[in-house]
Amino acid sequence: MKLARPIYFFGTLAGLMAISTPAYAYLDPGTGSMLLQLLLGGVAGLLVVGKLYFQKITGIFRRDAVAENGSMDMPGEDTEK
Repeated sequence: MKLARPIYFFGTLAGLMAISTPAYAYLDPGTGSMLLQLLLGGVAGLLVVGKLYFQKITGIFRRDAVAENGSMDMPGEDTEK
């Protein structure tokens, strides 16, 4: 039954598109600019999300100085004086 639901939806959508009439609408340059801005903003957002997840995944396999000795000292730095 769950498989039939998308079939009914797309069938109804295709039927409505088949009987529609032309709109003769006017799209001004501001509309194109808005759509381009929406597209570029979405791409930028996806890149930021991808970068954050990439850092989380690579952080699992990376050894940091904090994980090795429990402090924020630089590796190779002499802490005992």
